Amino acid sequence: MPVAKAASTAAKIERIDVRAYRVPTDGPESDGTLKWDSTTIIVVHAEAEGRRGLGYTYSAAAAAGVVHDTLAERVRGMDAMDIPACWRALVNSIRNYGDSGIAMMAVSAVDAALWDLKARILDVALVGLMGAVRREVPVYGSGGFTSYSERRLKEQIGGWVSEGIGMVKMKIGRDAAADPARIKAAREAIGEKCGLFVDANGGYSRKQALAMAEVLKEYGVSWFEEPVVRHDTDGLRLIRDRAPAGMDITAGEYGAIAADFLRLIETGAVDVLQADATRCGITGFMQAAALCEAWSLPMSSHCAPALHLHPCLSMGQVRHMEYFYDHTRIEHMLFDGAPVPERGMLRPLMDRPGMGLELKEKDAGRYEI
Repeated sequence: MPVAKAASTAAKIERIDVRAYRVPTDGPESDGTLKWDSTTIIVVHAEAEGRRGLGYTYSAAAAAGVVHDTLAERVRGMDAMDIPACWRALVNSIRNYGDSGIAMMAVSAVDAALWDLKARILDVALVGLMGAVRREVPVYGSGGFTSYSERRLKEQIGGWVSEGIGMVKMKIGRDAAADPARIKAAREAIGEKCGLFVDANGGYSRKQALAMAEVLKEYGVSWFEEPVVRHDTDGLRLIRDRAPAGMDITAGEYGAIAADFLRLIETGAVDVLQADATRCGITGFMQAAALCEAWSLPMSSHCAPALHLHPCLSMGQVRHMEYFYDHTRIEHMLFDGAPVPERGMLRPLMDRPGMGLELKEKDAGRYEI
């Protein structure tokens, strides 16, 4: 008997558009190693079959140039259903640019737009396309910048607790002598039951980080992120081995390819692996999750909560998501459909296809560069 042919699902990618927007912060911000007064978001739209997928990254405006000059033409005409093939084509096209940094952030924005596009073509939420393991994901409020006064610090993190978020994170590492007082103030603001996390952004030496871990123990801190510079995997392992019980050492937000995550895992550098789909793409985020699954290691998403929500719903190793102040502010300013926590959890809008986000063209226009 003749075999019936399956209906074609090919969807030719017709167009990739990119724009860059720079949004000023609502005050000076800093962490352990950096200061800033604005954040740049690169927004990509991918079109096929009359549908328009949206993706984005937080990067320099130069990432938009990589999308426009190199990536857009590379995937134009490819099948939007074949994301692995598109991913390989995108990554191969930046070989001479390097497989991290601005070039990889550009790839990540296009990759996210293609995942969103595929879900929209199929008229399902992205998590419906990927497959869910849960219906909601816990978040932790993240901010507490080193530039903040003690009053602003308390107001911000205390506000998250009053909204039902049970975990908060603050920045440390700029002034080791001042950090203990700031940590004490944070604990006073959130009470004893709320989880308190800290992020040094690589601001300490190994010995400083070990000493700070003892201070953190006094205030019940359970998460010590990038206590030393991220490249120092031996230092991360040292601090992980010597940190008090119940204190997780974490890193991974700058991982761009699977090998970056594997190195952190194989060296025993972290208790929880972080990954950021604005730097490794949704495809790379899935690769990181697979590694965590293989090594029985928990995982957490870094920043950009609106982008990470649907992938995190599909990955059993994810412990929680970062609800980062700068990015949530921008995502609610520029996107219709950005999620809002309820009782400390993020849930998707299942009646909207893809990630459920739409760019507010008029609102975004005032920030375009």
